[in-house]
Amino acid sequence: MVIKQTALVFAAASLWFGFGTSVLTAEDHVLRTFKKIKMTDKFYSEGMYYGDFNNDGKTDVTAGPFWYEGPEFNTVSEFRPAKEFDPHGYSDAFFSFAADFNGDGWSDPLVIGFPGAAAHWYENPQGKPGPWKQNLALAIVDNESPGFADITGDGKPELICHTDGYLGYAEPDWKDPSKPWSFHQISAKGGWGKFQHGMGFGDVNGDRRTDFLMREGWWEQPAADKAGEPWAYHKAEFGGGGAQMQAYDVDGDGDNDVITSLQAHGFGLAWFEHVKNDAGEITFQQHLITGSKPEDNKYGVKFSQLHAVDLVDMDGDGVKDIVTGKRYWAHGPSGDAEPAAPAVLYWFKLVRGPSGVDFIPYEIDNDSGVGTQVIAADVTNDGLIDVIVGNKKGHFVFIQQTQKVSPEEWQEAQPKPLQK
Repeated sequence: MVIKQTALVFAAASLWFGFGTSVLTAEDHVLRTFKKIKMTDKFYSEGMYYGDFNNDGKTDVTAGPFWYEGPEFNTVSEFRPAKEFDPHGYSDAFFSFAADFNGDGWSDPLVIGFPGAAAHWYENPQGKPGPWKQNLALAIVDNESPGFADITGDGKPELICHTDGYLGYAEPDWKDPSKPWSFHQISAKGGWGKFQHGMGFGDVNGDRRTDFLMREGWWEQPAADKAGEPWAYHKAEFGGGGAQMQAYDVDGDGDNDVITSLQAHGFGLAWFEHVKNDAGEITFQQHLITGSKPEDNKYGVKFSQLHAVDLVDMDGDGVKDIVTGKRYWAHGPSGDAEPAAPAVLYWFKLVRGPSGVDFIPYEIDNDSGVGTQVIAADVTNDGLIDVIVGNKKGHFVFIQQTQKVSPEEWQEAQPKPLQK
């Protein structure tokens, strides 16, 4: 295990106006750093998640066949047989999630395998030794960006994906969780294959129901009295298919926009502004955050293969920020754009001001990146958001830390716009 203090500094207690100058407030100026914990440098998974797997009230993390005990994450246990994979190829764990599937009060890991393969959940033995019982969740999980969230509004999570050409979600029988999950189709059959990129969810039209997002548009969840009917499809263009897609009010105007990367194996991070046309229909206008050239970003940030995106309030200012980075060796050392470039991990601070919207980039690390999944959550239970990553470089936890500094020190640490 390697623990490293990153040199990154960023601000959390200031208001920004004009995008490039700051107005100091009476709040403390805070620099934030991330302590990097590398649990392994071996390749076991492309995803990572969190849960309390030993029921001690502290958050643990899970990746591939392992769970690591928090808050130090230096004690590792297998819940299924471990197999190390060649980073030139692929693992059998593209995503990890967790929930208490059998209602016994203990967190159970959910592992989604190679695209087109099955998803299984593993019954927590409540501290007893031995392998954890494997249960089939869904036999075929397609798409390289499935989600796990409450899309139906019943307070319980569903697996959001597509299978056999149908978009939809799978949910367990909570009264008999050992049974395979039921898949609910929300679309007509389409041409989506197992390696499809770009999927997400959120309330696009403001009716307080969660809609389904894909790179080619969104599907409107019907009212409760129309449950079981196919969801209405609305065409839109959200890039070439990148990563997880998020619906969020970026510009603060009261309606939800869409955030996603544009190409999972190329370049581009963007937000799509929710705009009503003359007929009152929802359309979307693209705003590029990063692209294929440094000058595409106000601060000169450029990196490729943004295969995972998360959205979270990183600094506690009440506005959600973007967490993403470069997936390392998605198709080996020569298969994608800039495979030898540093595997960076960033968060982009969303700032709203009189001049519009800005995303200020802060580098978390340059030797880890993302997998097909990146998760931002408070895994140390200290009120600060951390970041967890599993990929071909290993398993990582980045623990957020804070330090009060002078206004001058704070200002010096801020990213600087490119000179025109």
